[in-house]
Amino acid sequence: MGERRGGRHWDAAHAVVRRLREAGHAGYWVGGCVRDLIMGREPADIDIATDARPEHLLVLFPRAVVVGAQFGVVRVPVEDGLLDVATFRTEGPYLDGRHPSYVWYADAEADVRRRDFTINGLLYDPVEDRVLDFVVGREDIARRVIRTIGAPQERFEEDRLRMLRAVRLAAELGFTIEASTWRAIRAAAHRIAEISAERIRDEIVRLLTGPDPSRGLDVLHWSRLLAVVLPEVEAMVGVPQPPEFHPEGDVFTHTRLALRHLEQPPAVLAMGTLLHDAGKPLTMQADEERIRFPRHDEVGALLAEAACRRLRFSGDQTERVVALVREHMRFADLPKMRPGKAARFLARPDFPDHLAFHRADVLASHGNLSTYHWARQAWERLPDEMRRPPRWVTGDDLIGLGLPPGPRFRELLAEVEDAQYEGRVRSREEALALVQAILGREKNASGGA
Repeated sequence: MGERRGGRHWDAAHAVVRRLREAGHAGYWVGGCVRDLIMGREPADIDIATDARPEHLLVLFPRAVVVGAQFGVVRVPVEDGLLDVATFRTEGPYLDGRHPSYVWYADAEADVRRRDFTINGLLYDPVEDRVLDFVVGREDIARRVIRTIGAPQERFEEDRLRMLRAVRLAAELGFTIEASTWRAIRAAAHRIAEISAERIRDEIVRLLTGPDPSRGLDVLHWSRLLAVVLPEVEAMVGVPQPPEFHPEGDVFTHTRLALRHLEQPPAVLAMGTLLHDAGKPLTMQADEERIRFPRHDEVGALLAEAACRRLRFSGDQTERVVALVREHMRFADLPKMRPGKAARFLARPDFPDHLAFHRADVLASHGNLSTYHWARQAWERLPDEMRRPPRWVTGDDLIGLGLPPGPRFRELLAEVEDAQYEGRVRSREEALALVQAILGREKNASGGA
């Protein structure tokens, strides 16, 4: 592995270990970066473990700062970022399902044996180019197996998030989960709810934006974790769809296929795709002739908002996910819309996400991409000035015209935007005049009340 070059912090991580060795200390790269190197993958980050105590590290690396005093972790600034250097340690019992009750410094083998999975328990000496393996991690990499270090019940009791991490790693690496590890996950899946929503969210996002989210979703379902972390998605399993539009099968199958057709999606697009049909289980109407899901987009938008808030997505992310779910049925009518209404949809800042989702949605069902191609070409032809039209009328203007705040605000503002895109209004004055004319017609229609 010593001839490999180009990884993030590669040269700096070599230099840190060399400095440790020169000072008489052991130093190794540790964890997922070693696994990735053995597998021929580019490691995202490199972590270093050593027998040097934090106070010695601060002498060796004067610009370093202690970031985890209770865990002996020091962060060393390097040319292109930061490297975490941790003192070998072992740990006392975990009383809260996340943090050890105490830690003490130890040797390399003891440090490895408190880690999560064998494939993450390898040490690499970049100076001598050798791997230390106390837990048959190299064998499990060769077998493509996810296995806990030690008893799986104990590892998951220490940190329940490890159950989700096992599923995510299985999907990301294309590995299987070893039998006793798998049984322990299924037995303790209900306890994942004891983990903070933010940690659950981060693992789900990594799974959905990873190389095989479709398989990840399957493993989440089989593990019983999906029913706890995303019951809205678990409810899709077995919900039938009309075969003329969805020959692929039930709602869950469609969703997992849609995820497969995304191309390196950001978190918002992945979550919107995952939840786009969340409303179908609650709205399904079936008779002898057909299966329907009336207003499933609206119901799904409410469920998507609840799920995003529960998982502590930001307000902006939540709003964009909800928009993907709420608007996903609009594509069918897009070529038939009035030009102004269509242009307003095409000019949305998040339209690329809507377009990418629509492609995945279609490829996961009937496969007819004609509307996708029409929309993409229309979007590409849209002049720059129409992508960011000036806001000529605001809510304050409507209040100034005597209109009380309410749902009518959005409708009026949308009508003004339609008129802008169609060229029927070309200034703020004309836009305000249009609003006054609409309000005047409504007042006359209601008898002047």
